[in-house]
Amino acid sequence: MPSVRLLNAAAGLGCLALIAYALILQWVDGLEPCPLCIFQRVSFAVMAVFFFLGAALPGRLAAAGIGLAALSGVGLAWRHLWLQSLPPDQVPACGPGLDYMLGTFPLSEVFAMVLSGSGECAEIDYVFGLSIPLWTLIAFVVIGTVGVFANLSKRASAAR
Repeated sequence: MPSVRLLNAAAGLGCLALIAYALILQWVDGLEPCPLCIFQRVSFAVMAVFFFLGAALPGRLAAAGIGLAALSGVGLAWRHLWLQSLPPDQVPACGPGLDYMLGTFPLSEVFAMVLSGSGECAEIDYVFGLSIPLWTLIAFVVIGTVGVFANLSKRASAAR
């Protein structure tokens, strides 16, 4: 059985690998990310930070950070899936790009606008038979659950 520190390091690298794959889909395959996709990448990056923190200091702080980042990612992916399930006549109109929104609006308004969704978030691209938001939802649930339980385990307490 791997140590909690090793598991945290591997999971952190896994989160970075998922971000790298998203960048490959963007730069090589030409799939432009919608704002919700970018926010999901940020959630994976935050999870990676807490996993690497857990590799150095496993315990409750790492578990809490991983859990919060995973829950935010689950919420974003769930919202994304909901937007993709809407009938075409109920899909929100396409909005401005994230770069424009960040340069023009206060951050609180940017979050509200992104979470309300846009037409580009409703486009469905499949990878290995599932939509990308469904894959991210699965990854957030699996990696987040493993990270939280591993960092709250007795072995994590012993590793401190």
